[in-house]
Amino acid sequence: MMNDLMAKNGNPRHIAIIMDGNGRWAQSKFLPRIMGHRAGVKTVKKIVEFCVEEEIEVLSLFAFSSENWRRPKKEVQMLMELFIGTLQSQIDKLEKNNIKLRIIGDKSAFSDKLQNRIVQAEKQTENNTGLNLVVAANYGGHWDITQAFLKITKKIESGELQAQDITESLISQHMTTSDLPEPDLFIRSGGEQRISNFLLWQLAYTEFYFTETLWPDFDKVAFLDAISSFKSRQRRFGRTSEQVDNSQKPN
Repeated sequence: MMNDLMAKNGNPRHIAIIMDGNGRWAQSKFLPRIMGHRAGVKTVKKIVEFCVEEEIEVLSLFAFSSENWRRPKKEVQMLMELFIGTLQSQIDKLEKNNIKLRIIGDKSAFSDKLQNRIVQAEKQTENNTGLNLVVAANYGGHWDITQAFLKITKKIESGELQAQDITESLISQHMTTSDLPEPDLFIRSGGEQRISNFLLWQLAYTEFYFTETLWPDFDKVAFLDAISSFKSRQRRFGRTSEQVDNSQKPN
């Protein structure tokens, strides 16, 4: 469903980010690629803090796509170790700051150790009421839509639903982010201008913001620039500018 309501301060309720450029950042400094990913984790911590300050409701981060398994085996292994280590070191801080963590994606491909760590981290923060931090890991938009249809198909087979019950709303209810507002602002760092199979269903009416800044260098100024760009746009959702202007006038 489209977000007709913005936060009171005009900020987006839900920001989705592809954190691109870690490897290139490291290579530009003649460092191993893993050092870029570690620097990227530091940026994540800062962006989470900025979102709390700006009263953002949901922050979704694309941490590891289903296509990233194609990377060199050693890099994938180090990314998994970094993922586990970050969960271990940051979960208490997330809980303390009332942040709710959710990991979306096909977690069955992960090691038992990582799967258990994810379950523990989500359970530890499940009652928090502040920022919703969504981390997409082994995630793909095609996978998300497919798993939604598999759930719906099972309900049809059991007689719980009929084929004619399938609507856009029903499909949305079976997506991994069904209980969250759809992204208002999509940010991609690193200069690329594509969405790379991230939240395909959910991004239908999202405002896009691309920046050349590599993710480890994405600071508060860069973050506020993205929000400023968002605030300068008129979101029409299929309506005319005049209709939007009239709907915003006081009665």
